[in-house]
Amino acid sequence: MDPICLVENQNNQLLVNPRALKILEQISQPVVVVAIAGLYRTGKSYLMNRLAGQNHGFCLGSTVQSETKGIWMWCVPHPSKENHTLVLLDTEGLGDMEKGDSKNDSWIFALAVLLSSTFIYNSMGTINHQALEQLHYVTELTELIRIKSPISDDVEDSVEFVRFFPDFVWTVRDFMLELEFDGNPITEDEYLENALKLIPDENHQIQNSNLPKECIKEFFPKRKCFVFDRPTSNRKQLLHLEEIPDNQLDENFQKQSKVFCSYIHTHAKTKTLKEGITITGKRLGILVEAYVNAINSGSVPCLENAVTTLAQLENSAAVQKAADHYSEQMAQRLSLPTDMLQELLEVHAACEREAITVFMKHSFKDEKKDFQKKLLVMIKKKLKVFLLQDEEASVKYCQAELKKLSEPLMKSISEGTFLLPGGHRCYLEARNRFEEKYKLIPRKGVKANHVLQSFLRSQAGVEAAILQVDQALTDADKPMAEERTERQAAGMKQDLLIQKLNDKKKEMEAQQRRLMESIVQLKELMTEIENLLRAQEEVLEHRLKVQQELLNVDFQRKSNELCIEIIRLRLAPARNENTCLLL
Repeated sequence: MDPICLVENQNNQLLVNPRALKILEQISQPVVVVAIAGLYRTGKSYLMNRLAGQNHGFCLGSTVQSETKGIWMWCVPHPSKENHTLVLLDTEGLGDMEKGDSKNDSWIFALAVLLSSTFIYNSMGTINHQALEQLHYVTELTELIRIKSPISDDVEDSVEFVRFFPDFVWTVRDFMLELEFDGNPITEDEYLENALKLIPDENHQIQNSNLPKECIKEFFPKRKCFVFDRPTSNRKQLLHLEEIPDNQLDENFQKQSKVFCSYIHTHAKTKTLKEGITITGKRLGILVEAYVNAINSGSVPCLENAVTTLAQLENSAAVQKAADHYSEQMAQRLSLPTDMLQELLEVHAACEREAITVFMKHSFKDEKKDFQKKLLVMIKKKLKVFLLQDEEASVKYCQAELKKLSEPLMKSISEGTFLLPGGHRCYLEARNRFEEKYKLIPRKGVKANHVLQSFLRSQAGVEAAILQVDQALTDADKPMAEERTERQAAGMKQDLLIQKLNDKKKEMEAQQRRLMESIVQLKELMTEIENLLRAQEEVLEHRLKVQQELLNVDFQRKSNELCIEIIRLRLAPARNENTCLLL
C-alpha cells in the first residue's frame, strides 16, 4: 500500500480522509504508530521512508516550499513484530510561513503526539537554544489535550499525561559536532540530556527557555536521541536523495540510519490507551475521527472521551459480531425440525457461551456490562425466532407425512368403503393403523402431536357420518334378517317336499319294476299314474321356481328401495358436512 493522506489540512481546517479510514478499518492487527514532526524542509519524509524499508514513499521536496500537507499515513507489515502493522505518520512541516496560523501547527503537533506510540522530533544542526525554542509546541500540550472529561471532578497532573504520551525520539540531522562534553566522549542520549538541563536562573528569558525542557522531561520520561551526518556532500544528490542508492551515501549516514531503524523497529511499542487497551487499525481510525472532530468543534481533544467513544463503537460492533456468530452457529448446528425442544436448547446454550466469548474478545471497558446485556437481549430474540422456525418446520414436515400416510384412508372414505354395517369399526381399525405408522416416523419435531390431533379433529365429521350410516344400516338389517330366516325355512320345507317326492318316486319306480312283469294289465293305469306324477312334479317345480323368484326379486327390490330411502333421508346433512371437511 502506498502512503495516503490521513488528515487533510485545507485552509487551516483539518479533515479526515474517508479513504484512509477504510484502510485502517480493515486492519484488525495491533498497530505500532510512529509519527514524526519538525520544521519543514528538515528531511522528515526521508527518514520515514527508510523506516518503511523504501527509498520512495512519502513525497520528498527539493524546494523551500513545504511538500507534506496535513498528516500522511503509510501502513506496512511490521518488520519484527509478528501479526502487527507498522503505521508511519509523516506530519506537515512546522513553521511554514505560507500558512500564517501557528495554532494550526500546534494542532498538527498535538495530533502526532496523541496518535503515536513513538514520537520523533526531527531538527537540523544541533540541539541548542534555538532548536528548543522551535519546540515550543510541547509547552502547549496541556492546553491542547485533556486526559479527563470536562465533567470529571478529578484534577489532571503531569503524571496523567506521562501515562498516555508516546516515547520521545529526537533526531538531529546534518550533525557537524563532536559528541564530547568537557573533553570527554558522550553518547547521543547523554548529548540530549545535557541539552535538556535546566539553567538555574530567575531571569524571565531564561525561565522561558527552560519551559520546553521542563515539558519534555516531564511528559516524556523515556527519551532517545540519534544524530546523523549529512547523507552526501554532493548538493545535487541532496536534492534527490530518494534516487540515490545506499552505497553512494555517506558511510556514517548509512550506519546511523541502520541503527536508527533497528531501534525503532525493536523498541517502538504497540499503541495502547487507558488501562492497557490495545489499539488496532480500526480503533486508530476511530481515534483520529474523535480527535479531529473535537478540534473542529472548538473543544480540546480528550483522551477519556475518546476512549468512551471508542468503547461505544467497538462494543456495539462486538455485540453485533457476537450476535452474528450466534446466528451462524445456530443455523449450522441445528437440523430443523429438532427431535425434541431440549435438543434446540442445548445447542442454544453452547452457541450463547461462544457468542459471549466472542464479545469479550472484541469488547473493552464494559464495566457495567451494559453491552453484554444488550447481547443477551439480542440472543433471546434470536432464540425466539429459532423456536418459531423449529415449530414451523415441524408442522410443515408432519403435515406432509400425514398427507402421504392418510391417502389410502381418504381414498377408502371417498369410495364409500365404510358405508356398510360395521363400517365404523372398520374405519377405526384403519385409522389406528394409520396413527401407528405416523408414530413410527422419526424426528417429527415439537409439533408432532399437535399436528396429529388437528388432523383427527378435522376428521371428526367424517367419523360421525360413518357411525351414523353404520347405525342406520344395522337397524335396517334386522327385518332383512327375519325375512332371510323365513325364506330359509320355506326353502327347507320345499327341499323336504322335493326329497319326499323323490323318495316317493323311487318307491313307485321300484314297485313298478316289481309289478311290471306280474301286473301287465295295469300298464295303462300305471302309465297314467306316471304321467300324472310327472305333471304334478312339473307343476310343483314350476310353482317352487316362481315362488322363489318372486320372493327373491320382489322382496329384494322393495327392501332395497326402503333402505336406500331411509339412508338418503338420514345422511343428506352428514354428506354435505363430509364433503366440506374433505375439501
